[in-house]
Amino acid sequence: MEYVSRKPRPPLDGLIDDLYYLEGAPPYARLTLPPAPTALLKINLGAPFRIRGGADLATAEYADGCVITMPTRAYEFGYPPRTRSVGVHFKPWGPAPFLPMPAAELCDRPVTVEQVWGRPAVAELRDRLASAPGPDEMLTLLEDELIRRLSETAGLRLVRHTSSVLAATGGGVAIGDLSEAAGVSSTHLAKRFKELVGVTPKRLARTHRFTATVFAIDPTEPVDWGAVACRAGYFDQAHFGHEFRAFTGLTPTRYVEVRRRFLREHPGHMLDGWPLPAD
Repeated sequence: MEYVSRKPRPPLDGLIDDLYYLEGAPPYARLTLPPAPTALLKINLGAPFRIRGGADLATAEYADGCVITMPTRAYEFGYPPRTRSVGVHFKPWGPAPFLPMPAAELCDRPVTVEQVWGRPAVAELRDRLASAPGPDEMLTLLEDELIRRLSETAGLRLVRHTSSVLAATGGGVAIGDLSEAAGVSSTHLAKRFKELVGVTPKRLARTHRFTATVFAIDPTEPVDWGAVACRAGYFDQAHFGHEFRAFTGLTPTRYVEVRRRFLREHPGHMLDGWPLPAD
């Protein structure tokens, strides 16, 4: 697969981790993406892909692309034999200035890009992206479109600052301390987070804590799960196992088996690390 990524220029750099271009054959027809403290805009330029969000939701097809605010559950992506797209990995609060609705309305509800920006605008943007001579030009087009659509968003500075503290501490700071330091009530802070991130500060902290724990696991080595749970500050190993299943749908040991399968079947693949084979 070809993957091109770059950080955006200001002022987008305060909202976005990277812009990316992706083309080629996916390592698996279905990939599970556990929740992480990030949001996604994906503009599809190839055959439609499919998304299933949790066992209780039906699979839906996306032709133009999708917008996913910060999730609380794992998503399963179903890919065609070849995929082509450009997209944005947002910081948790990043999509808010580009959305016509509160982020909470999209929590765990992926929508098409057309539902957010309208069919004519998205069709025109996709045509321009498809006609660009290469990935760098495509990312510049997308960056320009985002800057054009950037809007003032009430409460963004508060949410951005407190979210950054949560990220820096791996979710290890008390929410009461965050609101006190910001000079607002916990209720006000939670309301702003729901509007701009889609989840409460407590939920974002929980996601940071889990992802930091998982990224510290080396699947190529034996794993002492009791020690992992202890270092991450979980009450006990049973609590850690429950959290693992809530986030990934897998037990810790099954998660490592799946990661090892990816490493064995696609060593050095650029997508290894977070997506998991669902086949």
